[in-house]
Amino acid sequence: MSGPRLRVFVGSLSHETNSFSPIPTSLRAFEADILHRQGDARTLSQALTFPAYGDAVELGEARGHEVVAGLCAWTQPSGPLPRPVYERLRSELLEGIAAARPDLIVLVLHGAMMAEGYDDCEGDILAQVRDLVGADMPVGAVLDLHGNVTAQMIDSATVLIGCKQYPHTDYRDRVGELYDLLERTRRDEIAPRTVYRRGPVVGPIGTTEGPMQTFVEGLFGHEGRDGVLSVSMMHGFPWSDSTHTGSASLVVHDGSQPDLADATADEMVRGFAEVSSGTAAGRMRGVEDVLAEADQQLANDRPIVIADGADNPGGGAACDSTFILRALIERGQTDAALGMIWDPQAALIAADAGVGAHIPLRIGGKIGPMSGLPVDAEVEVIAVREDGLQRGLTGKLSEPLGLAVAVRIGGIDVIINSIRQQVFSPECFTAMGIDLSEKRVVVVKSTQHFQAAFAPMAAAMIYCNAPGSLNMDLSTLPYRNLILPA
Repeated sequence: MSGPRLRVFVGSLSHETNSFSPIPTSLRAFEADILHRQGDARTLSQALTFPAYGDAVELGEARGHEVVAGLCAWTQPSGPLPRPVYERLRSELLEGIAAARPDLIVLVLHGAMMAEGYDDCEGDILAQVRDLVGADMPVGAVLDLHGNVTAQMIDSATVLIGCKQYPHTDYRDRVGELYDLLERTRRDEIAPRTVYRRGPVVGPIGTTEGPMQTFVEGLFGHEGRDGVLSVSMMHGFPWSDSTHTGSASLVVHDGSQPDLADATADEMVRGFAEVSSGTAAGRMRGVEDVLAEADQQLANDRPIVIADGADNPGGGAACDSTFILRALIERGQTDAALGMIWDPQAALIAADAGVGAHIPLRIGGKIGPMSGLPVDAEVEVIAVREDGLQRGLTGKLSEPLGLAVAVRIGGIDVIINSIRQQVFSPECFTAMGIDLSEKRVVVVKSTQHFQAAFAPMAAAMIYCNAPGSLNMDLSTLPYRNLILPA
């Protein structure tokens, strides 16, 4: 889409907040992951690897815009931000917008960010941006579909668009969609308005297969007709404990047929409730049931991949739980691999012992009750690396493992590393010399983002609902603010 050269501000302040996470969130955490401050050439290249933010900068430049690359702040999901940290980063974002004097604003937010004193950070950010730039400035945001939507967010933004896919493979497309609508708004071709409907509280549901894939295809079917400009279905993030936690449908329309926009929002939230009720129930299988199911499929010459989503650090879990590892050891499992357990102390001890060493090692279970008890085992150190990488959401070898070791406990190879992150791709195993084609069972600490890279080599992928900070049995979590449907 061509048009006049515009000055576009791109910024991001993004965090998926897990109210039950034992991991604190600090400014140092942002600095260790992604913290690009406006005008700092040293950190821009790292910021451009962040999905949606990098896409927004690149697409804006490709459209001939003058792009101001503002604050980009992201860190791994964890507990609520301290108030001073949140307010400092928010102020930097606002100061950057004021200095840029843009024609339109593209923000990359999450939707489930919380801080001390702020249970709706995105609503607060958007409201303050709106107060700063006035009523006429086109302000849009791309959201993770695991965000929780509020009226303040809707009222403050010109356009909100959630990614439609999980795994999140469509950020670039959604950024392009957002650009189109903001540019058309700037040219006074449209005056977008948004309706939304609250839906049920559910856990993460993949969109690549089954009824949810069909449901997502239906979202596209509503767009571009009857005045509907964009449809998003926000799945919500149930581990952010707030009064607005839950799913929501968003329908951006041009105002020509408001009744149809309302009906579309109602239809989407009803359809999502129907689809998710059956899908979520299928993930409520515990450790022993899942391992028994894996046993029944072991005749295949490819491994069974088991997802330990309850200990996924990509949702705020500690990533050091031992429930599945302990069960594998007790069952005498052979030809198995498990990764990655975040345990810097154990990684250092094993690394110091060196490859070939046989040592007693205490593994995992260190962060809190939801991690289980540590596993004490006699291990053989089979690999040590400090330069291992795995592919991330961008498909590039961009995610360092930190100090990482592979240890063998009987017939089980375990990856222990020092940078807390979920498993995205087989490289976190193969970088440590583990050939997954020789394994019968592979356990990954991830919920869904592992799927694209592991599907080609897996005989089957099974989702396990082990204990943990992201346990799918939400009734076990100590909510204080969640409002459930009557």
